[in-house]
Amino acid sequence: MGRGRQKAKATKQARDIKYYSPNTDYSALQRELTGPGSRASNHFKDEPVEPDYSAYVDKYADDLDDDDDEVDTRRIG
Repeated sequence: MGRGRQKAKATKQARDIKYYSPNTDYSALQRELTGPGSRASNHFKDEPVEPDYSAYVDKYADDLDDDDDEVDTRRIG
């Protein structure tokens, strides 16, 4: 195929894709977005509750503050 035919074919395909509008099933879209109501609530019921770690914050807070003092100030190169 020559360049003219190839370009015309590509232009036609691009135009077909640009102006293509399929029929939209809005009821199926609504079902997909909302999902099943009872299934979503039961899905998270079996997961364990994360423990409260706030009691350990004060205990280990001093260890976090000391790391700032140990910055390596040597120059390389």
